[in-house]
Amino acid sequence: MRVGAAREAAARWVSEHARRDPGYRGAYVTGSTVGLPDDAELPPSSDLDLFVVTETPGAKPGKLRYQGVLLEVSHLPWSALRSPDEVLASYHLAGAFRTDTVIDDPTGRLRAVQEHVAARFAARPWVRRRCEDAVRTIETRLASLANPGERAFHEEVMSWLFGAGVTTHVPLVAALRNPTVRLRYPAAREVLTSYGLAGLYPELLDLLGCCGLTAERVRHHVGELAETFDLATGVATTPFPFSGDITPAARPIAIGGSLELVERGDHREAVFWIIATFARCHAILAADAPPLHRSRLPAFQDALGDLGIASPADLRRRGGEVTRFLPRLRQAAEHILTANPAVTG
Repeated sequence: MRVGAAREAAARWVSEHARRDPGYRGAYVTGSTVGLPDDAELPPSSDLDLFVVTETPGAKPGKLRYQGVLLEVSHLPWSALRSPDEVLASYHLAGAFRTDTVIDDPTGRLRAVQEHVAARFAARPWVRRRCEDAVRTIETRLASLANPGERAFHEEVMSWLFGAGVTTHVPLVAALRNPTVRLRYPAAREVLTSYGLAGLYPELLDLLGCCGLTAERVRHHVGELAETFDLATGVATTPFPFSGDITPAARPIAIGGSLELVERGDHREAVFWIIATFARCHAILAADAPPLHRSRLPAFQDALGDLGIASPADLRRRGGEVTRFLPRLRQAAEHILTANPAVTG
């Protein structure tokens, strides 16, 4: 399917479903398709991210298939967009508004935010602020590892994993690139290489622990993940923010997308989303089917073992490695920001 057709389907879904909410204020597209032309191909392993802005957000709708396109629908409170400057300083919100991604705006206020952000998006002070916002996200994630035993191990894994994984977003933000989620590592590699910083990329992989992993081992872990994933989708009842990522509709992305990366030679780049999906599956299993959680735990532990993770102490140690890397990451971001001809002022 073409991206333009997917956007049109998203607009129809909004008209038919989202507008029924009394608190509805508008909708816009975000994620990996931002900036892509209408005639670009939307791969089967990708979805279209759609933010529905509302006064009173409810449960996240998550992934759903509509008229041939897989939509990832999230609710965003209007309060998050009330200050255009705060949107401009937010690395995970600003990118969607650098171009006109608004698909419905009954109040006119959403487009006013978009125009404000687009006019200032590439200004150096704002790019720096977004880079620092990404660094603070890393620090916040890792800070939650300071009190061992307060949370389940799979929850601590997610804090460490997303703390380490956001290191890829800092150079992407400096390069004015989309801080994509599942494909963050290939995108960061491309940016670092294009700015003469290719030597930094293996260090990002080392922070994750996957630099030396073989394609055979990663393919094995995808197979184990597929079994855990299918079990989790079959028992899930407890709502989680990520529940939409662990559904039959999301399987082509979680499993098929991971295998796609392995087959094209990006097996190390697949590790981030494999571990994230493993951890999310175990959050579901622990809540809704504890015996399955225990029976599938060895496969999760095996995947983590290949990354050098066997205990909460390992997560704290590895989190410390990420923290010590942050000064060099800031230097790399400043190098990219200075060299980037699209950055103004």
